[in-house]
Amino acid sequence: MECSGAISRPSSAAPLLVLATVAVALTVLVSTCVADPEPVQDFCVAVPRAGDAPAYPGFPCKPASTVVSDDFFFAGLAVPGNTDNRFGFNATLGNVEFFRGVNTLGLSVNRGDFAPGGINALHSHPRATELVHVIVGRVLVGFVSTSGKLYSKELQEGESFVFPRGMIHFQYNAGNVPARVMTAFNSQLPGVLTTAPALFGSDPEIPDEVLAKSFQVDAGIIKLLKSKFKK
Repeated sequence: MECSGAISRPSSAAPLLVLATVAVALTVLVSTCVADPEPVQDFCVAVPRAGDAPAYPGFPCKPASTVVSDDFFFAGLAVPGNTDNRFGFNATLGNVEFFRGVNTLGLSVNRGDFAPGGINALHSHPRATELVHVIVGRVLVGFVSTSGKLYSKELQEGESFVFPRGMIHFQYNAGNVPARVMTAFNSQLPGVLTTAPALFGSDPEIPDEVLAKSFQVDAGIIKLLKSKFKK
């Protein structure tokens, strides 16, 4: 189903009936556009896509006669991620590309490991709301709304925070020991747009003058930032 914003103009013949119909249509439209499509079968264990075939909204289904219990099992999140990188952070993904059993079910789960001072840098998920739950450590989290307001909280072990869909957000290990979080999404494939690499490491590049004018800085600063995010 396409999420179109077009709504027919009500006629004057039966305004109350038409308005009620529009209200119902809007409710259906919103409910079908805010998350992955509803499943139409018990399950649809994903078959790996071939080449550049699109992954969203769903993968082809494995024949039901060949589905086994292990298709609904995923042990990948039990393994600590390697945080030996410039961000001191590692995300272990539990989306449909790795956890085939979640195909068409509208959910996924990740593990985040942080070195002391590690950061899951500013990013957004275009297709999902995210809930972060701290397992170990002390983690500062926050997101920025479309009005430019920062909503932030330092989370202790056992505490949770939610990032609304599409909002730019971050997670930062505010402690002096390693930290670990689990994150849940209402999409089998949330997508991720990391802010700095998207702006300064795109291919092809965003013109220097566009970025310099946007950020109101000298072009030399833009060139410096691009040098740090080139693929």
